[in-house]
Amino acid sequence: MRELNIRKLYYSISEVSKITEVEQYVLRYWEGEFEQLKPQKNRSGNRAYTNKDVSLVMRIKELLREKKFTIEGAKKMLLEKEEVIEVQTSEIQEEPIINETLISPSESLEPEIVGEVLIKRSDLAELVKLLKQLHQVL
Repeated sequence: MRELNIRKLYYSISEVSKITEVEQYVLRYWEGEFEQLKPQKNRSGNRAYTNKDVSLVMRIKELLREKKFTIEGAKKMLLEKEEVIEVQTSEIQEEPIINETLISPSESLEPEIVGEVLIKRSDLAELVKLLKQLHQVL
């Protein structure tokens, strides 16, 4: 991936093509295949990609070209990742805080597998604690 020195709010399809090294016609095709990839269009109808869109293109490229997933397999991976993020976010917001952790008494401290990463609940709780401290500083 080529790095640009200037970060912008929106990128044209030609800029995204250069940054990600993915051809423009492939980007248009992926828009039809991956529901998460929906760049906005400006008044003249040109695509306006956000930084989030560019990151998603890079993830799709990684899954398809480097990890050799099929399009259907890549779709499933992206959907699973979205679901895991949604579940983790709701757990963090809704679970009671006990002894400054986000673990309820009924839960074990056994590690659980989230996506392809092994995460201990105590590690997750420590991360949330650090994020809260950072939030207070800001």
